[in-house]
Amino acid sequence: MSGIIQLLPDHVANQIAAGEVVQRPASVVKELVENAVDAKASEIKLIIKDAGKTLIQVIDNGVGMNVTDARLCFERHATSKIKHAEDLFALHTKGFRGEALASIAAVAHVEMKTKQDQQELGTHIIIEGSKFVSQEVAVVPKGTSFLVKNLFFNIPARRNFLKSDNIELKHIIDEFERVAMAHPSIHFVLISNGSEIFNLPSSNYRQRIVNIFGGKTNEKLVPVNEDTEIVSISGFVGKPEFAKKTRTEQFFFVNDRFIKSGFLHHAIMSAYDGLLRDNNQPSYFLFLQVPKHTIDINIHPTKTEVKFDDEQALYAILRSTIKHSLGMFNVVPALDFERDATLDTPYNYKNKEADMPSIQVDSNYNPFATSSEDKDVKNKSYASSFNARTSYKNDTHSSWESLYVGLKQDTFEVEKMSFETDGVVSKLFDEEATETKSLLYQLNRKYIVNSIKSGLLIIHQNRAHQRVLYEQFLTNITVHQAASQQLLFPLSLTFAKDELRLLKELQPTLEGIGFLFEASKQDALIILGIPAQVTESEVSHILHELIYNLQEEVPEDSFSLSDSIAKFMAKSIAVKSGKLLNETELSNLVNALFACKEPNFSPYNKPIFITLTTEDLDKRF
Repeated sequence: MSGIIQLLPDHVANQIAAGEVVQRPASVVKELVENAVDAKASEIKLIIKDAGKTLIQVIDNGVGMNVTDARLCFERHATSKIKHAEDLFALHTKGFRGEALASIAAVAHVEMKTKQDQQELGTHIIIEGSKFVSQEVAVVPKGTSFLVKNLFFNIPARRNFLKSDNIELKHIIDEFERVAMAHPSIHFVLISNGSEIFNLPSSNYRQRIVNIFGGKTNEKLVPVNEDTEIVSISGFVGKPEFAKKTRTEQFFFVNDRFIKSGFLHHAIMSAYDGLLRDNNQPSYFLFLQVPKHTIDINIHPTKTEVKFDDEQALYAILRSTIKHSLGMFNVVPALDFERDATLDTPYNYKNKEADMPSIQVDSNYNPFATSSEDKDVKNKSYASSFNARTSYKNDTHSSWESLYVGLKQDTFEVEKMSFETDGVVSKLFDEEATETKSLLYQLNRKYIVNSIKSGLLIIHQNRAHQRVLYEQFLTNITVHQAASQQLLFPLSLTFAKDELRLLKELQPTLEGIGFLFEASKQDALIILGIPAQVTESEVSHILHELIYNLQEEVPEDSFSLSDSIAKFMAKSIAVKSGKLLNETELSNLVNALFACKEPNFSPYNKPIFITLTTEDLDKRF
């Protein structure tokens, strides 16, 4: 009887491992860029095409590999980072599993060129789907160059699983930024479809953050420094007034490795307690250095989650450090317990009596005296002043008719007047039919209630307004006839480089909605006009939220990019629950709703109104 257990071929095992290691093009970028950092490179260039689906190339000037290492690095569990199991608890490099290159080579076409400094010639290897095609000697510069083409060419299901180019490019940029921030001394370059997105020269931590997120970021940063036996904390936190709704500018680095930690994030949020508005998130770029034996990295496949030995102490240190930094730079209002001696009241003042204020009255003052009489009134007695007053009155009465000189005296006579009497009796039923006006009223500032023949119509005001605005925006995008209000003073908004790139791609669609743009500067966008439904204070929040949603949370049921933008704009601008509407606003909203093509459902396929029939009401009594 033959056995049923067998060993998997290497190429099959590599494809299975690739499902864990290579999830999307950003995973390939992360592995290759981290290998370049571990190779002690001072310059790293990342070139991508079609968001990594067609091409991913990483070029570095690191130590390189010899012929034997160049062939051996594509084998499973081949690594130069560790030799013993004890090395897992003293890691100082990024990758250590030895599965990255083998997994990448199993699902893509890979070309590698490498050369060490002391060698005259390098090595050129071509692999397609775990199969070695060629290995040649070539003239190449010092370092290593990895070329990954046609990712998931042999796994069509995984390729169809990938999102749009904008989303995949966003993930690549995220991985690139994480490695670039952790190593500011390395020169990084990112080129996408022939255009340079990032060119980050060697600098310090602060300048690296500013180069990535724009020049306006410098004024938002508050330095954080603390050195203890448990942890050494350095980096920057953002001022509370610059907090955003999104968590795009939140970074933790432990021993130059990017991590995600809800525990440490809670410590930072507790430090900002009472300083942030509702649902706002602060920015932070924190670099933690802990002893290598006090941290466990090998607990998650992506190596972004770690385990600390003493989390409670780390929590307290991080919270107090951020509080101290915010207070030291006068971000947090502090209590001043120092007494100013000049503000003290002397004790002998309690024995002094209060002086009553004196009142001075000018007895010769006459408010009714004329200007000619003012000169002599001071020398006259009370009687003379009385005479002057009486004469003033006489003069006033005598000249009052002069005020009406030149006015026409229009008179009219009332020829006939009629009065209503109680004897007028109207008929009970008029010949002309009278229409009963529908009564609309607002329930809990959330629903609109209207009486109909069959019962009651209850409308969700927020969803109804979403539907109205959604169809308006779609029409405006299609015909490019949106109403735009010109700004008296142009609005300048700062964005990161990848956000500006996305806004330039969306510019024709946004102009169809009602936005007017000027030629953008290096890291700022100049807005000349905004849609009629949007206020100037909402523009910054709307655009940042729009960018975040398009990069991270694009709804799957959207037919196009224009549809996604119209949905988001309608959701952002629509009247919120809790707002009081008058009768005119209620009537206009209801009329506009039932004038829509699809009044039953909101843009997100939620019901807008329900009906309560008379029968339903009778059943409740």
